[in-house]
Amino acid sequence: MTKSIVLTGITTTGTPHLGNYAGAIRPAINASKDEQVRPFYFLADYHALIKCNEPARVKQSSLEIAATWLALGLDTENAVFYRQSDVPEIMELTWMLTCVTAKGLMNRAHAYKAAVAENEEVEGGDSDKGITMGLFSYPVLMAADILMFNANKVPVGKDQIQHIEMARDIASRFNHIYGEHFVLPEAVLDDNAATLLGLDGRKMSKSYNNTIPLFEPEKKLRKLINKIKTNSLEPGEPKDTDGCTLFGIYQAFANAHEVDAIRKHYANGIAWGEMKQMLFEKINDEIAPARERYEALLQAPEHIEQQLQQGAEKARAISRPFIQTLREAVGILPITQA
Repeated sequence: MTKSIVLTGITTTGTPHLGNYAGAIRPAINASKDEQVRPFYFLADYHALIKCNEPARVKQSSLEIAATWLALGLDTENAVFYRQSDVPEIMELTWMLTCVTAKGLMNRAHAYKAAVAENEEVEGGDSDKGITMGLFSYPVLMAADILMFNANKVPVGKDQIQHIEMARDIASRFNHIYGEHFVLPEAVLDDNAATLLGLDGRKMSKSYNNTIPLFEPEKKLRKLINKIKTNSLEPGEPKDTDGCTLFGIYQAFANAHEVDAIRKHYANGIAWGEMKQMLFEKINDEIAPARERYEALLQAPEHIEQQLQQGAEKARAISRPFIQTLREAVGILPITQA
């Protein structure tokens, strides 16, 4: 039976937080145990350079992300877990794809258009100020990540659908010129994936500095949960679950029966302090065992590196012969070779 290839990249620019865990990491960890698929998970460290010029941060983030996935039980026997920069064939493929990618396609990329629009809001400003070629052309690198392993499915958020469509366009163009080499990937949207709100009520994001790091020690976790913004309703006053940050986070960690019980507590006017205590206990119960493994892994970076190198060998067992095929397809081969 041919397994479906599912690929996910994680940019190495920050510390994993509860939103990452509920929305992406936990579903991916569960998928890594599915023997019907061949999951590819990678640390997108070259992608990190597009928006981060702090070497220490990129390195530390790589360590923390790898430790997080391993601590949470990633099945590295079934999944291929690797660092993007350990597979040099991806960068070679990026150039091949760049040479068939229309500039007009890149002009339509949401991130580039947003950066230009922001610049144009400044009177007399340069529309391309601060925009690097990395930002402009990173959809090509993303396409190479996907097409190198002929991924069938790529789980993404709604804001990333365009990049999968671009990868399909680029793959189709390459196939048209050089023959059928790439399958066309499909974006996979998980409508049940949780999107958590942060400390200030906005979407939990490191960009807003409102996150709750996944493996904070118990005391710091409790302190952060107590900082979550609530309204001024007193104990005993009925409270609305819709749009409530505390309820949204609790729902991501609780089962249906527990969620129903909390809804009743809200209707009966639960005090915010009591709700925050219940949320802390719910999160800590789920995270505590993995937190211990995470802390141990941080003290054993050589083990993490070994796991990544083993994953890179699995990945390169695919990428090395494939890039050779692609070289021959585009005419880059020894002149003595027929």
